[in-house]
Amino acid sequence: MPDLGNLSEAIKTGKRDDAVALTRGAIEENVPAQDILDAMVTAMDDVGQKFQCNEIFVPEMLIAARAMKESMAALEPQLVEAGIKPVAKAVVGTVSGDLHDIGKNLVAMMWKGANFEVIDLGTNVAPEKFVEAAKEHGAELVGLSALLTTTMPAIKTTVDAIKAAGLDVTKVVIGGAPVTQEYADQIGADGYAPDAASAVELARSLLVKAA
Repeated sequence: MPDLGNLSEAIKTGKRDDAVALTRGAIEENVPAQDILDAMVTAMDDVGQKFQCNEIFVPEMLIAARAMKESMAALEPQLVEAGIKPVAKAVVGTVSGDLHDIGKNLVAMMWKGANFEVIDLGTNVAPEKFVEAAKEHGAELVGLSALLTTTMPAIKTTVDAIKAAGLDVTKVVIGGAPVTQEYADQIGADGYAPDAASAVELARSLLVKAA
């Protein structure tokens, strides 16, 4: 059986070609899809922990996430065949009036790395679009991002819209440079994440509480 530690290491170091080749090699040797997936998720968890400890920074996180994304694409047919589903569905987007997407993209990548199915709505997303997507996909999570102080009110408007739609099972996570835990509490969001790695931990804890 191939050493899945090599796969984890290739993802952590952002070696996309190696990661994909090791994934395909494991598939060819009939390694269970769940085992391969677990190695990938473990790698991204380690990346997140190193980021939080300032051992790596955004560029390193990005290249690791891209290696994970391409490896997941190679593994996806086996996951489907084995009936292995994402642990949750999440909708993410930057709120209305805001066109910034780097932070939102990082969160989307890290959530995918944690085996969440992510529906990325992009930037300048109106509240009703978040509501529609959450309903359509049965999302357990919605991630709202804003970089500008002037667009922070749109976060509250979106949180209000989600609650008004009766999406009680959907947990709302917010983040962005001007956003704080105090603001999250004030507007009734379910959680605040200061960075993409924290967004993974927060999402998992909210899902456990909701279970």
